[in-house]
Amino acid sequence: MKKLLVLALTFCLALVAHAQDLNARVQVLAPKIQTSNKRIFQSLETAMKDFLNGRKWAADEILPAERIDCSFVLNITSWDGSSNFSAELQVQSSRPVYNSSYTSTLLNVNDKDFDFVYTEGQTIDYSDQTFQNNLSAVMAYYAYIIVGMDYDSFSKFGGSPYFAAAQNVVTNAQSSNFKGWKAFDSNLNRYWLAENLNNKTYAPLREFVYTYHRTGLDAMADNVTQGRKVIDGILPLLTQLDRTRIGSMLPTLFFSAKGDELVNIYGQADPQERVQALNVLSQADPANGTKYQKLQGQ
Repeated sequence: MKKLLVLALTFCLALVAHAQDLNARVQVLAPKIQTSNKRIFQSLETAMKDFLNGRKWAADEILPAERIDCSFVLNITSWDGSSNFSAELQVQSSRPVYNSSYTSTLLNVNDKDFDFVYTEGQTIDYSDQTFQNNLSAVMAYYAYIIVGMDYDSFSKFGGSPYFAAAQNVVTNAQSSNFKGWKAFDSNLNRYWLAENLNNKTYAPLREFVYTYHRTGLDAMADNVTQGRKVIDGILPLLTQLDRTRIGSMLPTLFFSAKGDELVNIYGQADPQERVQALNVLSQADPANGTKYQKLQGQ
């Protein structure tokens, strides 16, 4: 009997391990909230972590060592003392670079339109078929975005099923009154990120992300020059992105995640390469032109 119990427990633990696609770190902050009872914030943090790490988001089996590193920092901006919250959510994700200890940022987004309802001790429920609540919908949405971006960086357009799943979350949320899900709420919100990722207009940027990581960054551990040469060849594609189109959120997030990394990559290049990179990046991402000027003086 004891052996049967041990085997059953081992089997259950194996199922739980296989369900964990994300390695999500969750932090709930409430510096503006004056209350002596912090238990609800601790309860919320635990519930979010369990929800993100306890569900199966990817179609493939992901080994524990392959779980996708990500972080969710929830900054509570207002609370009615009961169950209604307003917050900002900072979401980041990264992927390892082959044969190195370096991790490359894939997503860095600050979601400022996040209102939700949560009661201490509540189990967070979610369904792909219907909109149940804003807390689970927003987290599921970003979980699919994170998995999709990870897949896109390892295989060309590999993230498409997960971006479609994120779009489905957006569609289901159209019936809600919460902000961030509708086209007219903002030019930079959840609606537009999902739209961009599923829009063929931005397919060249998704293809760039794949080539940049798989044959550029992943090759640099063995041969820095060769890996950078690959990136040299595709870098001009960034100047062809349509930044004037309404809802062009994907290019904005790309440069937010990759701007500093690109400066570091070309910081060790020869002067001619640095100048070429400076010219391309300044044209493709003029909003961060000052950042790229560092390449001129190195």
